[in-house]
Amino acid sequence: MGLAMRGAPITRTGVDMTFKRKWPALSAGRFAVAAVLAIVAGGVTVTQAVAETLIIQGSTTFYRRLVEPTKGALENESKHQLTIVPNKSLPGLMALLEGRAHMSMISSSLSSEIAQLKKVMPGMSYERLQAHPILNTRIAIAIHASNPVRKTSLNQVRKVILGQVSNWSELGGKNQPIRVVMVGGGGGVTTVVEAELLNGKVPEGQHLIWVKSPVQLVQVVEQEQGAVGFAQLALLKQRGLVEIQTEAPIEQTLSLVTFGDPTPAMKAVIDAARKIAEQIM
Repeated sequence: MGLAMRGAPITRTGVDMTFKRKWPALSAGRFAVAAVLAIVAGGVTVTQAVAETLIIQGSTTFYRRLVEPTKGALENESKHQLTIVPNKSLPGLMALLEGRAHMSMISSSLSSEIAQLKKVMPGMSYERLQAHPILNTRIAIAIHASNPVRKTSLNQVRKVILGQVSNWSELGGKNQPIRVVMVGGGGGVTTVVEAELLNGKVPEGQHLIWVKSPVQLVQVVEQEQGAVGFAQLALLKQRGLVEIQTEAPIEQTLSLVTFGDPTPAMKAVIDAARKIAEQIM
């Protein structure tokens, strides 16, 4: 059964489909942001905000970089409780569009994520999605510790991903086939790499190894001597992996996304995330 959308019925492939929410907590009637308590004591009126529990789904990079180490601080600063589901950028946006989340976390541009979503979910109200940038972070190009290559150009990296450069000897390394490891299924890092280096093209070929998560990616790079992978810099540092340097960084923007204008509770979380991001940069 379909899940609730905000607003009027949606037309998908010529069929009108009215979605009903499974979660009453996210319905318009209960999605109140604050309650005003008028307490008259000596002629003084006091207004008190009521804490909410907000459900946020999406990017594992966003979660690992910002939320996991600072969730308590986010809740204290925003004055709201957070239920976090790290499940990649695209599933997070799907949850937001279907009414299963109040906000989503993404780790690439909203436009690139929407372009991917339109392929599998046409006819949705994408124009109502709003991105609220929180933090910029660098994507690292990870290689096996035994690989002597330490520097190359972004153009060469692009050729590696496309399979046009297929042996490490072409980059000054060993005579060894290159295996490119990437996260599939809507990962933000992969979306950024495809958008920034491949002009939106999805790479294909036997040289590719597709994995389900960033953690699996670094595990493959640790074990496969000819592997090269793209992951968030903090994860590489955590695992002690070696990286290739390029003439310019590949960066991704971590953002919170709302469906329409953020409510006061959502705005409080966005502001808290930005404040904390400034402290940890």
